[in-house]
Amino acid sequence: MTDHLVDVTDLAVDFPVGAPGSYVRAVDGVSFTLSAGRALGIVGESGSGKSTVAAALLGLHRGTGARLTGSVRVGGTDPATASPAALRALRGGTAAMVFQDPLSSLDPYHAIGDQIAEVYRVHTTATRRAARARAVEVLDRVGIPDAARRSRARPHEFSGGMRQRALIAMALACRPRLLVADEPTTALDVTVQAQILDLLHGLREEHGLALLLVTHDVGVAAESVDDLLVMREGRVVERGPVGEVLTTPTAAYTRALLAAVPRLDAAPNPAPPGGTPGRSPGEVEALGSGRSPGNGGRAGRGPAPQGNDTAPTLEATALRKEFGRGKRKVTAVEDVSLILHPGETLGIVGESGSGKSTLGRILVGLLPPTAGEVRHAGAAPATGIAPGAQMVFQDPVSSLNPRRSIGESIADPLRAAGERDGSAVRRRVEELLVRVGLEPGHYDRYPHEFSGGQRQRVGIARALAPRPRLIVCDEPVSALDVTTQAQVTALLAEIQRDLGIALVFIAHDLAVVRQVSDRVAVMRAGRVVEEGPVDEVYGRPAHPYTRRLLDAVPVLDPLLAARRRSARQEVYA
Repeated sequence: MTDHLVDVTDLAVDFPVGAPGSYVRAVDGVSFTLSAGRALGIVGESGSGKSTVAAALLGLHRGTGARLTGSVRVGGTDPATASPAALRALRGGTAAMVFQDPLSSLDPYHAIGDQIAEVYRVHTTATRRAARARAVEVLDRVGIPDAARRSRARPHEFSGGMRQRALIAMALACRPRLLVADEPTTALDVTVQAQILDLLHGLREEHGLALLLVTHDVGVAAESVDDLLVMREGRVVERGPVGEVLTTPTAAYTRALLAAVPRLDAAPNPAPPGGTPGRSPGEVEALGSGRSPGNGGRAGRGPAPQGNDTAPTLEATALRKEFGRGKRKVTAVEDVSLILHPGETLGIVGESGSGKSTLGRILVGLLPPTAGEVRHAGAAPATGIAPGAQMVFQDPVSSLNPRRSIGESIADPLRAAGERDGSAVRRRVEELLVRVGLEPGHYDRYPHEFSGGQRQRVGIARALAPRPRLIVCDEPVSALDVTTQAQVTALLAEIQRDLGIALVFIAHDLAVVRQVSDRVAVMRAGRVVEEGPVDEVYGRPAHPYTRRLLDAVPVLDPLLAARRRSARQEVYA
């Protein structure tokens, strides 16, 4: 009899694909154990199989046509063969899962408290009143203020961090022994991410929960787990105590993965052995800059223009943006002035709701300012979409039409500019596909046929189509794993170097912003509270808010992470 809560031996998962009887292997020979009170992190690139392993622990592949071999035991139950009653007991009382996107996991039509109460009643014999009380109790435990009142709110009335807390509360409702968290902090800014990670750590200490954390962010794993399992292409390439894996990795892939992690110290990282993991030879040739994938291409680019010898690409003066009227009026941007020169990158950082995305939309003309003005290349104040300005959005899936080929999507700005020669349009699009590391033959393929990183390359190609002077990138790498992030940021840096484009890089990931920017503006509650050369702002932050943001960035040293967590708890107390 084992004392392990989770025991996985030689797990393999095949998914059906194409013709009947054809399968593709997503997980191949994975084995690990997890005991009560311990935390195991599974890291790897997109497509490495880490989420597939997590789903197998709760039997989520049942009924999908997937083929599982090997052995999986959670609290003594095999989720693949358990009866419906046993599987329900496993998913409620023994294990619970927290998914990446709380908005798609919560029913938009029902109050948060009602949804948690429903889960509790399904797995217990509790009355409606008792279930409601339990919902308020767990919402209070995960830090939702005024839990009784907020339990009556619907998901859209919660912020992203509060929705993630609500999902954790739902998972805790039936007092599970295992919490499986699949990318629980991917879309959150650094301060909210730190709060969620602190919450998970506190729950482990308080209830003796076991935690399986799936993440592509190595820094998040360093802050949260005891042991680390590194996956690539469905297989485990390295495992061990988190401190050992991060400081003395034995596998070349792990070393390459760590080399791709953006760091606050901005020191150029050495090129990983054998090239960047997950990057095809064609992609390496397309990037062709010779820069480290971990420094985003900033190192070696040379000093940014200082502004005395070239006309500014962008001038924004005293911008203000208000939404709503009367008592419902909200000021999203207040008294913001910026200047940007050719070939320069301005990073904009801040928490969710700080106004940075609204500012980005004003700069390209997607939103008109309530007050203030924006000038492009010294021209008169812009109204409407500014000529010479383009935008790369956070989610390439929602910004690309799924019913149109990527070539047609890239061609849209050309046709909007009046280009009517179909063959000329196709030639230009094919050139752009090559420019961003794709192939001319991809013109007729559709968005669902590409990975997340490839779709973001398509978004960059579309932005480049009308030969802009300015590109505003709004969270362009937030949903990508670290090596794909490095590829995209290196691509942007190469394009900027070759074409002299000015970039505004909006992100909640302060380490990425440090690696790609010449200057940085820190936003809070619609205002720029600090602005200057990136090395100065990061090295000697003048504003307490900037210091708080920097202190929340995950680090790769588990001991330092523990000390910082203790310091945050003292502040909260």
